[in-house]
Formats: sequence, structure tokens, C-alpha cells
Amino acid sequence: MKRKDILELKKRLKKDHCTFTKLCGCYVNGEKNIVLNFRENFLNLDEDEYFKYLEIAKKVLSGSIGNNILELNFPLNENLENEKQLSLIKLKKSQLKDDALLQDFYKSIIDNYDYTGNFLILVFHDAYDVITKTNDNSKIDESEEIYEYILCAICPVSLSDPGLRYFEEEKKIKARIRDWVVNTPLLGFVFPAFIDRSSDVNSVIYYTKNAKDPHSELMENVLGCSSKQTSTIQKETFQAIIKDHISTDEKKAEKTFMEIQENLNTMIDEYNEMYDDTDAEPITLTQKDMQNLLIESGVPEEVTTKIEKSYVESFGDDLPLADNLIDQKVLKANAQRKKEEHLEKQVEILQTRLKEVKQEAAVDNEADLSTEINDDNVVLEEADDTNSENNKAASDYDVILQVKPEKIPEIKSQIINGQKCIVIPINENEQTTVNGLEHLI
Repeated sequence: MKRKDILELKKRLKKDHCTFTKLCGCYVNGEKNIVLNFRENFLNLDEDEYFKYLEIAKKVLSGSIGNNILELNFPLNENLENEKQLSLIKLKKSQLKDDALLQDFYKSIIDNYDYTGNFLILVFHDAYDVITKTNDNSKIDESEEIYEYILCAICPVSLSDPGLRYFEEEKKIKARIRDWVVNTPLLGFVFPAFIDRSSDVNSVIYYTKNAKDPHSELMENVLGCSSKQTSTIQKETFQAIIKDHISTDEKKAEKTFMEIQENLNTMIDEYNEMYDDTDAEPITLTQKDMQNLLIESGVPEEVTTKIEKSYVESFGDDLPLADNLIDQKVLKANAQRKKEEHLEKQVEILQTRLKEVKQEAAVDNEADLSTEINDDNVVLEEADDTNSENNKAASDYDVILQVKPEKIPEIKSQIINGQKCIVIPINENEQTTVNGLEHLI
């Protein structure tokens, strides 16, 4: 199923292009009883109703393929038949004129639909004269085939919100009457599917508004198809499989999952570059691909084996597309994490280099002072006077300076009034002692 097929059907749902023949429906209350049945000639509807119903039909063809729109297939029995499939074919061929077929169809939905509250079942019938297209997408004014199909929408019906309104006749503001309002569909389908601009009676186009809750009971029990996971569910399942087996340390598990996501994204990019100019199908994440992905991401062998087993058990033969497992938020978070780690390393390198430069400067200054003032029998020492040998050697000097290490770079030799002096800058409130006597500068 391709996006262009969905768009071709959807573009027809406009005033000047729509060819819906019949519209049928039933209104079901919270106790799952049918309150209303109706059948309308679609083209005879009032304009307001006409456009409202068209909007509902469009919603069934909205959303992303693989997430909101799924292609479901009919499993066949030993007689190469599927009972539900045959019922849908009969319903389509009846052009919604057979009440018995409609009631059976409604009952199937009502009995199997896991929903609390009122809802409306709508069924549209259409016959689309598919115009031939050339390779350059130009249309030729001749029919390729007649694509006859039914479109079903299941819409929740809820009370409007309470509020106030202006009553013109009474000239008063009062509480307005709450109405039962038909909302946009939560679920729907098109049968047969429209694949490569042609009818495919072995498939159904299935719509779910909530990708986290696609109602597999309708797929299996109403349509008779094999249920299928949305990409949202596949992504969540994939993430749970990885994190449940990697580590009990949440931060470590998150970091490893980020690496797996990045390597998976790289795998997809490399595949797309290789098959960029071909009609190759999107890459599916096979068990072997999963194994390579985990090893490349640094997952231990014993853990890799467990993850592979859970992966096969969760997805079976219906392996997900690699694209469906990518979490863009995780990729962005991982890129930001790596950027921050790189900056932290750069800061560490700069701090280490700065410390080295300061130490080199301190040594150079100390050496310069020794060279400049040793002729006057002066020695410069650090305040931490713990080296007895140094103390003994220093006794040969006339002037001994003891300063803290951080003050050494500030000391200079300077000629003042023709006399060589040692200049030590003193900050406000710094204390000094000369021969053991405390001085406050």
C-alpha cells in the first residue's frame, strides 16, 4: 500500500468529485442497543450534512501509513476461503441495499467493539472509474477499471459541553441545551483495498485514530483479518525488550538504548543510500540484523541472545520496518548527550593545560627572582616550611622570604631610588609578619 493510492481516493472526497451513491448507518447507545437505522441517497443530502459526512469519510483516509493506516490481509482456511471476506464482498455488491446484510454487519461490530458509550456506524458505497495514467503520470481519458468499494467509519457520540447561550426571543442568557454530537471517527476501514490503483479483495485499508489502541478485536472478529501492530506499538515494544534485558541501572540502560537507536539509524541511512535509485522496499529489521545491531552497540553476548529471543516472540513473522523503530526524540537526546560529553572533555583539557601554564609561570618567576636577588644574599621560600634541609641551606642568606605559593608569581625585583628592592603586592586586609612580628598593611 502506497501513500499515493490513499491520496488518490481522498482527493475525490470533494463536492465536484465525490461519487458516493449510498450512505447507511445505525446509532448505538451505551447499552449496545440500536436506536436508529437509516439509509440515504448521498447526492440528495442537504449541503451542510453532505460536507459533514464527507469530512468523516476523509478522516478514514488520514494519518501516516503503518501507524494510523494499516494494510490488513485475510488468512484463508483449507478451502482457500474466509467467511468474513465473503460477507464483505456480498455487502459491497449489494450496494448497501440489502437490509439483512447490513444488520448482520452492524451486529458484528456491536458485539465485538470494545467501547463504552454511544457510537455511530456509517457505511458509504462508491464506484470509482479509475482513469488510465501513463508513465509520466499524464491522464488518458479512458477507464482502466471500475473500483467499487465500501468505506466504514465508527464515530463516538457524546454530549456537548455544558455552557451558557443567548436566547434571542427571551433576550436572556441561560444554560444551553446539551446535544448528542457525532465526533470524528476513532476507527474505520475501506474494502477492498486500493493497491497500485487497483482493487485488492485480499486486503483491507484499516484506520485507527489512536495508534496506541487500534482495537485488534475489530481486525480479527469483524473483518476476519490477521491483526497488525501500529508503528507506535512496535516502537514501544522494541524499547521495552531492550531496556528490560540490558541493565537494572536505569541510566546505563538509557545510554545503551541511545547507542542502539543511533546505530539503527545509521543502518537505515546506509541502506537508503545503497538503494536510492531503485524501487526497493524499506528495510525490515530481521533477527540477524538485530543481532548485529546489538553487538555493534556493545551489548554482551548473553544479553544479546535473550533480546533476540524476546524480539522473535514479540513480532513473530510480522517483523517491523526499521524506520518504525526509530525514536527521533531519543536520537536528538543522544546527540545532545554526546555534545555535552565532548564539551566536558574539552573543559578538562583546558583546565589541565591552564594548571600546567600556571605552574610553569610560577617556576619561571621563582627562578627569575633567585637570579635577580641572589647577588644580594636573599632567598625566597614557600610559607609551608617543612623541609629541614632547605631551612638549613637558607640560613646562609641575609634575607629570607616565606610566602604562600599563590603569591610567588606576584613578587618582582625593582630599582627604587637607586636601590634594588623586592616588591611584594599586598591586598587589602592581607596580614604579614617580619621576623615573627605581625603587621597589618
